[in-house]
Amino acid sequence: MANILIIDDSPTDVRVFTTLLERAGHTVDSVNNAEEGIERVRSELPALVIMDVIMPGMNGFQATRTLTRDPVTKDVPIVMITTKSMETDRVWGLRQGARAFITKPVNEKELLACINDLLPNAA
Repeated sequence: MANILIIDDSPTDVRVFTTLLERAGHTVDSVNNAEEGIERVRSELPALVIMDVIMPGMNGFQATRTLTRDPVTKDVPIVMITTKSMETDRVWGLRQGARAFITKPVNEKELLACINDLLPNAA
């Protein structure tokens, strides 16, 4: 299916998302900070990025803005997944360029449907 990069500093969340995505047939890679995530997106151009918001150093809002303003990475869809559940957070995430904003705990069917909608070659 697709190569998906997870940018999240929580080993538990990375494990949960990886298991879910691999079960759905995707190839998954992960990094635990935004700075490394930006470099990985630039070098590998994954089909989709799952981005946490709250991380040490650069946060997910800043990383999303960086990636969506970069001509090389601007077309890689970003799904923000976070515990931040305020409407202002969702609006801000989408304004930074995220294509979707999902709050934790994540509903498996919702996440997979969202990813399938955003992948260019989804069946």
